[in-house]
Amino acid sequence: MSRAFLVVLDSVGCGGAPDAAEFGDAGANTLGHIAQACAEGRAEEGRSGPLHLPNLDRLGLGRAIALASGEDPPGLDAEPQGLWGAATERSRGKDTPSGHWELAGVPVPWDWTYFPNTEPCFPEELVAEVCRLAGTEGILGNRHAPGTAIIEAEGARHLQTGWPICYTSVDSVFQIAAHEEAFGLERLIDLCRALAPTLHAMKVGRVIARPFVGSPEDGFTRTTNRRDFAIAPPEPTLCDWVQGAGRKVHAVGKIGDIFSHRGIDDLRKGTDADLMEHLVDLTAQAEDGSLTFANFVEFDSLYGHRRDVSGYARALEWFDAQVPRLLENLAEGDLMIFTADHGNDPTWSGTDHTRERVPVVGTGPGAGPFGLVGFSDVGASVAAHLGVPPRGPGRSFL
Repeated sequence: MSRAFLVVLDSVGCGGAPDAAEFGDAGANTLGHIAQACAEGRAEEGRSGPLHLPNLDRLGLGRAIALASGEDPPGLDAEPQGLWGAATERSRGKDTPSGHWELAGVPVPWDWTYFPNTEPCFPEELVAEVCRLAGTEGILGNRHAPGTAIIEAEGARHLQTGWPICYTSVDSVFQIAAHEEAFGLERLIDLCRALAPTLHAMKVGRVIARPFVGSPEDGFTRTTNRRDFAIAPPEPTLCDWVQGAGRKVHAVGKIGDIFSHRGIDDLRKGTDADLMEHLVDLTAQAEDGSLTFANFVEFDSLYGHRRDVSGYARALEWFDAQVPRLLENLAEGDLMIFTADHGNDPTWSGTDHTRERVPVVGTGPGAGPFGLVGFSDVGASVAAHLGVPPRGPGRSFL
């Protein structure tokens, strides 16, 4: 028996989605455009020169980008030594739950509900329910906004009124920001937990608690105590398959929240730097036959949405430098796959995710190219590697 490690680099897409134009994203290519910007000297803040990802490129990253998008990324031209290809999503979304569920073998069978980009944007009955549950006379926000921007805009009024800051984006999401001390962290989490069934019945994918600290004088900062309340997947996922076979499932990062804590044995959270240490520990300690499922979110949350090309490149290079620490702990027969859930091209207009294919590269049995596959084939391949019967539409490429 051997182990499997499925590592999602949140938003690290590689272009080429055949339906990208339907999402307004024709030509988006997160990795390709970052590599191009670096090669042209347009990503020099805190780093310099061509994009340097030798470890992931050695597994096949550059080839995966070219396969997905038809464009050769400058500086990523290593001869692959790992297993490599690219995956296409069939779910009608470019969001975290859609991407992760389908990677875990379950394409989303419904259309998500999105709130209109108007002000106000939430139905009156939903606002009334938030106020009832929060015990307030109103809410702040009630519009589309980036999380950091709306906290800056509404933080002072939030402290004055005690009203929660409610906002959304082009994703199927309802977010509530509140001050950890003045409003209370547990109160915020309880509010989101109580509100989640109402939003889930509307087919809104996630209710997210977004705590922050600070003051109008010193500024406001979001904390790491974010909590997602995601709608449950409609069918058993890879996590359920593995756990149902009597194996351990370790979740790192947002995975527990994304899968409504179903099929999860233990959860490790923190910043991406913390998560890397957790993942390194698990490569050394995880049980034979186990699945470790990890999500590194800061590519998306700190750099993609903020359209920070240099920051995104720095994060990629930091992650790549950690890869040898992960690989050196793998035992013979272990499988480690690096992939993504959608794109978030920092050179693109707006602040939204971008519809893209994703790279699938790794090490373990089945080394070599496997071509273009579906997201659900990733979950089926991990299951097959673990000797667990997969369900759903996916087929193993190993």
